[in-house]
Amino acid sequence: MSTSIVIFGASGDLTSRKLIPSLYGNFRKKRLPEKTTITGFSRTQWSDDAFRAEMKAALQKFAPESYEEASWREFAKSIFYCAGDIEDPPAFKALAAKINLTGDPSQNCLFYLATAPRFFPIAIAALGNAGLLRETDGSGSRRIIVEKPFGRDLESALELNRQLHAVAREKQIYRIDHYLGKETVQNLLVFRFGNAVFEPIWNRNYVDHVQITVAETVGVEHRAAYYDTAGVLRDMFQNHLMQLLTLVGMEPPAIVEADALRDEKVKVLRAIREISEESIARYSVRGQYEGYTSEEGVNPSSTTPTFAVLQLFIDNWRWQGVPFYLRSGKMLKDKLSEIVIKFRRPPLQMFDVQSGITELSTNHLSICIQPDEGFHFRFLTKVPDGGMETRQADMNFHFRESFGGPAIPEAYERLLLDALNGDASLFARKDEIELAWKITDCVQAGWDTSYAPPLSIYKRGSWGPASSDDMLWRDGRWWTQHCSSHSEAHPAGPS
Repeated sequence: MSTSIVIFGASGDLTSRKLIPSLYGNFRKKRLPEKTTITGFSRTQWSDDAFRAEMKAALQKFAPESYEEASWREFAKSIFYCAGDIEDPPAFKALAAKINLTGDPSQNCLFYLATAPRFFPIAIAALGNAGLLRETDGSGSRRIIVEKPFGRDLESALELNRQLHAVAREKQIYRIDHYLGKETVQNLLVFRFGNAVFEPIWNRNYVDHVQITVAETVGVEHRAAYYDTAGVLRDMFQNHLMQLLTLVGMEPPAIVEADALRDEKVKVLRAIREISEESIARYSVRGQYEGYTSEEGVNPSSTTPTFAVLQLFIDNWRWQGVPFYLRSGKMLKDKLSEIVIKFRRPPLQMFDVQSGITELSTNHLSICIQPDEGFHFRFLTKVPDGGMETRQADMNFHFRESFGGPAIPEAYERLLLDALNGDASLFARKDEIELAWKITDCVQAGWDTSYAPPLSIYKRGSWGPASSDDMLWRDGRWWTQHCSSHSEAHPAGPS
């Protein structure tokens, strides 16, 4: 049985930077199904050889450490190209002929929509009209991967789901968020549910609060046209941060299976407390980096946030009363993705901790998703030969040190392989997407009213506006960046 992978938007950055290198990585590890072909589809008039040459150059540029001439030559034999316009129905007949789908009904097909979001409905309808997603008895699997952003609000997400379900069943649809393919994110489940020492204290009785940060050092770059209409809330919170929140907050699934796992994530989203318009300024922060409105492609009078903080609560038995602080922004001091579990202080401070910063004796666990993937646990210890003087100490685990540099693959490598194997565990389900949009739409609605928090301008290379620190400081808390090269050891205090 043969397998065909078709990449729509094959001339774009995603294909050259991520998809082809990830498929090549799976090929080198001998994980791709036998008789696998990869066909690029876009309007660019390339031949098979020209497309191969483009992908080879991209691999050498973006993943030089993995490139090997002999294995590439072998891999390149499976790469093909079909020039066509997704708005031209006859192009899909040419595509079907190119991948020999008409001559092999048992062939497995995976269609990847790596196009701009405005082309999703067109490509989905064209695939349906051409019958390329139709599964019948005796036929191979037909699956479709849809890149983010999956809609721009709840209404558009519902419409996109309707369009998908008109041509395919839910089990054929794979909504991808590359964050779920990251090794540390996957390992979070093993860390929580495979270690008896952590699961009993992973709740409101022992956890004071949770911080989730996804920080970027770059600006909008070439994405200004999209970003200025989306902003940080739609670009990062609805997908990446909500996914991380559900993995931290979920209950253990009964079995390690896609729907059981996604059922528990959906329960977390259903339990998130709605933020009213009147209280939106209390539970959120908006910021924009200096010079954003001067970026090419950005409206000079734009009020689009490039930074935000949300304080959310999960109203269930495990997490009642525990605040979750979600933070993301551009042009920040460091590039990192980190989850910090701050544990409660002991009920009595028995030891003489430095006056005024007793909160530093709080234990916390930092889960570093990127860079330098690993776990850091901070605890209190006695200084040798210092009476009862105490000091913070760390227990650290790094994937690269324990398993070697090549042990951490590109996230897309795992996700593509899972989609080929029909494992949807790390892909978002219809109800999960819609609930995440419902939450972010609620915040956006509050920001569109007179109750919205002010749009604070922050310096490039900072950790965002002062109002971000103030949100935590008013509750006696502060941000922690243990995974950052600019780690903060002390609370900054109110502005």
